[in-house]
Amino acid sequence: MRKFLLFLSVILVGFLFLVRLFYLQIYSANKHDLFEDNAIRKVYDYPKRGFVYDRNGALLVANQPSYDVMFIPREVKPLDTLEFCSLLKITKDQFKQIYNKAYHYSPWLPSVFIPHLSKEDYAVLQEKMRKFEGFYIQKRSLRLYQTTIGANVLGDIGEVNNAIIQSDPYYKMGDLIGKQGVEASYEEDLRGVKGIKFIQKDRFNRDIGPYKDGIYDTLPEPGKDITITIDAKLQEYGELLMKNKRGGIIAIEPSSGEILAMVSAPSFNPNLLVGRDRSKNYSKMHYDTISKPLYDRSLLAQYPPGSPFKVLNALIGLQEKVVTIHDRFGCRMGYYLGSRRLTGCHSHSSPLSMIDGIAQSCNSYFANVYRRIIDKYDDPAQGMNVWSDHVKSFGLGNYLGYDLKIGSKGRIPDGDFYNKWYGENRWVSTYNISNAIGQGEVEATPIQLANMIAAIGNRGFYFTPHIIKNIESETIDTNYTTPKHTTIDKEHFEPVVQGMFDVYNKGTAAALRVSGIDICGKTGTAENFIKINGVKTQLTDHSIFVAFAPKDNPKIAIAVFVENGYWGSRFAGKIASLMIEKYIKDHITRTDLEDWILTHSLEDEYHKPYSGETFKINGETTLQVIPLDKSLKSKISNLSN
Repeated sequence: MRKFLLFLSVILVGFLFLVRLFYLQIYSANKHDLFEDNAIRKVYDYPKRGFVYDRNGALLVANQPSYDVMFIPREVKPLDTLEFCSLLKITKDQFKQIYNKAYHYSPWLPSVFIPHLSKEDYAVLQEKMRKFEGFYIQKRSLRLYQTTIGANVLGDIGEVNNAIIQSDPYYKMGDLIGKQGVEASYEEDLRGVKGIKFIQKDRFNRDIGPYKDGIYDTLPEPGKDITITIDAKLQEYGELLMKNKRGGIIAIEPSSGEILAMVSAPSFNPNLLVGRDRSKNYSKMHYDTISKPLYDRSLLAQYPPGSPFKVLNALIGLQEKVVTIHDRFGCRMGYYLGSRRLTGCHSHSSPLSMIDGIAQSCNSYFANVYRRIIDKYDDPAQGMNVWSDHVKSFGLGNYLGYDLKIGSKGRIPDGDFYNKWYGENRWVSTYNISNAIGQGEVEATPIQLANMIAAIGNRGFYFTPHIIKNIESETIDTNYTTPKHTTIDKEHFEPVVQGMFDVYNKGTAAALRVSGIDICGKTGTAENFIKINGVKTQLTDHSIFVAFAPKDNPKIAIAVFVENGYWGSRFAGKIASLMIEKYIKDHITRTDLEDWILTHSLEDEYHKPYSGETFKINGETTLQVIPLDKSLKSKISNLSN
C-alpha cells in the first residue's frame, strides 16, 4: 500500500509540474509579460498617419519617409564617439546629454537618439551601423504638407513628453503626437495603431529570432484619412489679404456650422515644423514676442466687439418689448446724460429708428435701447442678468464647444460682475453704457462673432462651429449636427437683417458693395487702450467687420478683425467683401478693393511714432497718442492676449 501511495505521489507531482508548465507557456505568456521581459526585444512598426483633405478633396497633408537613430542604453558598447558624432552632425557633449537623458528614463527600453534623418544622412550611416552596437535605425513617416497655408488649422506633430507617456501607455519615448490644430484634435484617428515584433534574445543578448514564431506579433493599422471643412482656396486668399497685418478671419457656413476659413495673421509655412529643424524653427517663432506667429488670433484673441455687437442689443430690445422698430432716438454727435456726454458718435441724420440706426451705426440709438433693457427691471443687476443670458445664447461669453484644442472664453458681464465691481445696489445702467456699443467690459473672439452673425443669418439658431467634415468609416459627433437656438423669437430678426442689408446699400459699408450678391454686414471700430505707468493710453483703433451672404439662405458668415486697422470699413470691411465674393463667385470683380488691400500694409503702424494730447475719460487721465518706442511695441503685441 505504501509503495502504491509513493507511486501516486510521484504521478501527482509530475502532473502538477506539467499543469504549471502548461500554464506558464500558454496562459501566462501574455503581451504584458512580454513587455516586462528583458530577454525579449520589442520592435515597433509605425503605421502610416492618415491624410488630411480639404472640403473639395484637395490633399493638404500627406507623409514622407523619415529615419530615426534608436538605441538601448544598456546595450551600447564602446564605440568611436568622434566618428559617430561626425556622422550624425552632433558634438560629444550632445552625445553625452542624449545618452544620459535616455538612460535616466530607462536603460532597457529603446529611445530616440537622433530623429528625422534625411535620406542622404541615412544612406551614409546605414553602411556603418554594424560598428555601433546598441544602435539601430527605425523607419517612420513624417508629415509632408502639400500646401504653405493653414498652419494654425492643420497644426503639427512633435515628440511626446514624459507627462504624455505617463498618462497614456500607448506612447513611448520618441513617439510623435499631434500638437496643434486638427493633428491634435483628431490624433487618435490620424495616428493609427502601432504594430510590434517580439524578438527572442539569448544569454549573450544576441537576437535569435521571433519569439514563439511570431504568434504575438501584430501588424500596424494605418491611420484614418480625414476631410476637414476648410476651403483651401478661400483660406489661401484670406492669408494673402492679411499679409503684413495682424488679426483673424473666421468664415462659417451658417447652414452647417462648418468652418470655411480660419486665418490668423501673421502666419507661417507649416513645413517649418517638420524634420530636424523643427525645434529650431519653433523656438524662433515662440520667442518672437512682437509678431507671435504661433498665437492663433482667430481662436484666442479677445477684442472689444465694437459696433457689430449693436445688432444683439437691437434683438434683445425687441424680445424684451422695450423698443419697436419705429421708435426713434435723436443723436447730437453722441449720447448725453443731462449735459454730460457718455459716448460720442459720428455725423449722420437724426433722429433714427432701428433699421437706420443699424445702417448708420448710431451710438446714441443703441445707448437708449440698452438703458431701456436694463431699466425695465427694478433691480439693475436683474436687468443685467436677463441681458447677459440673451447675449450668451448666441455663443458669446463661453467656449463654443468646437473641435479644436484651444480657445478663449471671451467676456459677457452679468449682474454679479458689477455688484462685485461697484457694490450691490450702488450702480445703474449708465455705469456700463459702453456695453451698448460693444465696448466697456464686453470681449469676444473672432470665432464667437462669426458664430453670432451666422445665428442672425439663420434667424435664430446656429450649429456648433467645427473643423471636421468626414472621418474615414465614421460619422461625426452629433453635437455638430444639432442646432442650438437663441432666446430671440424668429420674427424679430427680419428688421435687424434689413438694417444690416442697408449697411451695404446706404450705410457705413455702401462703398463695399459687390454686384450680384446681397450682403448683410456691420462695420465696427473698437477703441484700443492700454495702461502704461498707470496712465490709460489710447492706440490706433481695431478694424472689425461681420457679414453674411446672401441675405436669404446664407452660404457664408464671416468675422474679420484687423488690429490697429483704424475703422471698420477701412480694412476689415474690404477684406470681408472680397472673401465673400471669392467664396460665392470664385473670382473677384472688386479688383479696386483687392488692389488697395494688397498694397496697404499695417506693419508700419506697429513702428511709427505717435503724438497727441492728454484728456479725461470718466475722470481718468488718458493719453491719446504717444511716442511708440521698443518697450511700448512689446506691450502693444500683448493687446489681444
